[in-house]
Amino acid sequence: MAKPPLVSIIIPHLNEPDLAACLASLARQRSSGIQFEIIVVDNGSRQLPHAAIAAVPQARMVVQPVPGPGPARNLGAAEAAGDILAFIDADCVAAPNWLASIVAWLAQHPETDIVGGDIRIRPTDPNQLTAIEAYENIFSYRAREYVERYGFAATGNMAVRAEVFRQVGPFGGIGTMEDTEWGQRATAKGHRIAFLAEARVYTPSCKCFSELARRWDRHVAHEFRDARGPQGRLKWLAKSAVIAASPALEVARIWRSDRAGSLRERLLALSCVTRVRLYRSRRMLQLTWHDNASSMVNMWNR
Repeated sequence: MAKPPLVSIIIPHLNEPDLAACLASLARQRSSGIQFEIIVVDNGSRQLPHAAIAAVPQARMVVQPVPGPGPARNLGAAEAAGDILAFIDADCVAAPNWLASIVAWLAQHPETDIVGGDIRIRPTDPNQLTAIEAYENIFSYRAREYVERYGFAATGNMAVRAEVFRQVGPFGGIGTMEDTEWGQRATAKGHRIAFLAEARVYTPSCKCFSELARRWDRHVAHEFRDARGPQGRLKWLAKSAVIAASPALEVARIWRSDRAGSLRERLLALSCVTRVRLYRSRRMLQLTWHDNASSMVNMWNR
């Protein structure tokens, strides 16, 4: 009879007030009977989360002084004893069957090396979403699309066989979109990835537009690194114009989405995606004339 796998759950952490809720949701995974350890990798918090970690027997903490979620996850992977590495963000809450779903899928599908789970928002009031929540509910966490169209899994909800992680190598540093780059490097090497809807986590939405804008600043800055030279700049300018005009094309997506409920939520999502796309276009133009991309990527965990 095969030995049950040990799962190492790795959580990068930086000044995250919701860590205790994340750890509590992971502690509840004990009911599945699966053996697991939790490694919290602090990445420079003002105050180390000793109390939250002490409340969960399976949890321990290591410290990564090199900034960025990639280096934090790399240290967690290096410290891990598990056969499976499961990554979750410190502000996420795992569904009760999260770990069991991952372990069962990998056991039943030996051809699969990596799984990406579903990510949904955790609204303040599920019956009265804000415009930002309505937008994020549809646009911010398209986990299935990441896996099936782009060949990577968001590291806020990803699991990989430990030997596969070692074969692929570490995540990139703060100057990269580490989950995209790592996942596409893994699939380019022939490792198979699958989307697992049952392995769901919930994450809080941004509370205000400035939080959402900071998140997009980092994405825009990373993309700008490829817009070098006159031809790259022209393509970048053309892309900024397309993004500014793109909200009109999102009407159909919003109306078809199974993540939006009422007409009010759909209209709120449309208003917010319009604001976001115009903001992104403006930031792209600003980077064209004043290249300060490096300063825009040196923050994480919003």
